[in-house]
Amino acid sequence: MSFSLFPLAPGSPLVGIAKLAFEGESLREGHNVEYFTLPARSLLNRCTSNRGLPFTWTINPYRGCEFACKYCYARYTHEFMELRDGAEFERKIYVKQQTAELLRRDLRRVKPGEGIALGTATDPYQPAERRYEVTRDILEEFARHRGFELGIVTKSNLIVRDLELLREVARNNLLSVHITVTTMNVELARILEPRAPRPDLRMEAVRQLREAGLEVGVSSSPVLPGITDAPADLEAVVRAAAEAGARHIFAGALFLKPCSAAIFLPFLEAHFPLLVENYRERYQNRAFLPESYAKRISRLVSSLRQKYGIQRNDPRGKYAEKWPERSGDAQLSLF
Repeated sequence: MSFSLFPLAPGSPLVGIAKLAFEGESLREGHNVEYFTLPARSLLNRCTSNRGLPFTWTINPYRGCEFACKYCYARYTHEFMELRDGAEFERKIYVKQQTAELLRRDLRRVKPGEGIALGTATDPYQPAERRYEVTRDILEEFARHRGFELGIVTKSNLIVRDLELLREVARNNLLSVHITVTTMNVELARILEPRAPRPDLRMEAVRQLREAGLEVGVSSSPVLPGITDAPADLEAVVRAAAEAGARHIFAGALFLKPCSAAIFLPFLEAHFPLLVENYRERYQNRAFLPESYAKRISRLVSSLRQKYGIQRNDPRGKYAEKWPERSGDAQLSLF
């Protein structure tokens, strides 16, 4: 039975992704979260950001994310479906359909040297993945190909479920995993990222992935001014990452879109009231902090990397000159 999230305004038919979301079928509901099917027309999305990101294509198996991170920048993606309440991003989760077939077709568009990022606007291992296994389907398809460069970003230790499959993917592709850990403080993590696994569980996932021979590191992003940016706090993350065997670690400052600020600022008022005016001033009429702040964080994390013996801030250094060029035929071949 079809489930309508909102009424169609007379004379204003929905189009594109909003129309697909409107037509989605309700799958189930639990603890204030609803799941819907989302017919997808393609799985790969070309990255159009001007921020110099190290990938050309993105894959997001779901729309929305149940982890409910208070700072999440991706809430705006629900606005494409005419869902304007920022909280709906964590309450209405859309499960993409026919993903393996779409990926098989879409990979023909990827040129040699173009990186693919899995999980840029939703966590590919959020709770929905336990039931629907969309991410696993995607990885099974990648395991049939060779010569691609794939990066996975997640806050979930559920990724270790797919350890053997990840090894298959890595056998003939460049695969890197980035586990996000913003703080090692369990109590702070619980209020910042209410439904995400504890930070120690994420670091344990780093250890298991590394012991399996996979290229794995830590993303300590976003860094939250006045909350997680103290040198001792960042050092705790870098130290834990090193102890878990992380091969790389990087950090980036919080950027705050209006849809995210609508959730984050009330959160500050409840938990960090003394910071509210500071944040309002810092982010007034801007989504990004001044470059000087980003440089201070970069220098600090760089010095901590050196102290704890983590050589890189990204996983690609050792592959840059060693990975052979892909041919059009090679990247589409199946085993």
